[in-house]
Amino acid sequence: MTKIASLTFMAALAIPALAMGQSASGLDVNGDGVLTIDEVQASFPEVTSDAFTAMDLNADGALDADEITAAQEAGLMPATDG
Repeated sequence: MTKIASLTFMAALAIPALAMGQSASGLDVNGDGVLTIDEVQASFPEVTSDAFTAMDLNADGALDADEITAAQEAGLMPATDG
């Protein structure tokens, strides 16, 4: 499976959890304003390290609000309601 197909599949699997009302800020367990791979995988265990790395545009090991938005716009992460 190609990387894009894998990422698209991951996003499709994540949609039901978000439809139940989960927001990006709700994923931020420690409240530091960014999402680590552990925080993302706690809600979306299907997110691989490769998928997370593709979303982490500045390669700092965390997703900030701009990276989350970019990932959502690229279809790598489903939209959140908050």
